[in-house]
Amino acid sequence: MGLIGLFVTALVTAQVTASKVLAFELPMSLPVTGSQLALPGAALAYALTFLASDCYTELYGRRAAQIVVNVGFVLNFVVLALVWSTIAAPAADPSTAGQFATVLGASTNIVLGSLLAYIVSQNWDVLVFHRIREYTGSEKLWLRNIASTASSQAIDTVIFVSVAFAIAPAVLGVGTVLPTDVVLSLMVGQYLLKFVIALLDTPIVYAIVSVVRSREGGSTNDMHSV
Repeated sequence: MGLIGLFVTALVTAQVTASKVLAFELPMSLPVTGSQLALPGAALAYALTFLASDCYTELYGRRAAQIVVNVGFVLNFVVLALVWSTIAAPAADPSTAGQFATVLGASTNIVLGSLLAYIVSQNWDVLVFHRIREYTGSEKLWLRNIASTASSQAIDTVIFVSVAFAIAPAVLGVGTVLPTDVVLSLMVGQYLLKFVIALLDTPIVYAIVSVVRSREGGSTNDMHSV
């Protein structure tokens, strides 16, 4: 239950922080990004969802993990419905209504990008993790974690940034079309952060899996036969 709680918490946090673009100064200039690393505000929270799903897949198998991922997709709509209905409801102080909408009301282009990126990348993450486990057995958890997360985060980054900041604004007229160099910079910045997190969270994945297995005995190991 703790892993599901972490997954849902990170997912909801990512949804309400996605519209803010962060910028970090770098000590050196990198290709594409230059001396500044730009990334969507949801990058850190969203990266935690992959940590949780990888642990869940390792412990309970592909089928159980995909159920969590797909339930999370539905919960995205619940969160959006609650936020948007609250924005639409009459405010006791009309002067603050606009501020509330600005803070929590993610624009349509952000929503489209995040939902499409989520359903594709999360299911890919579970699939790749499971396939690698079929070949490696219970060994090389580090390989499953890094390979599945690195590839799925690349898919997530490309889909989210391109849809939210280029395709949806250009095709549907929602949001602002960002220059190509800015879009590429956002992709590189977001992926660099996610990849670093994938490397650093491997010991955490080992620790979580070890703790859960010690508490539940070896019962979780049998889940991968389904």
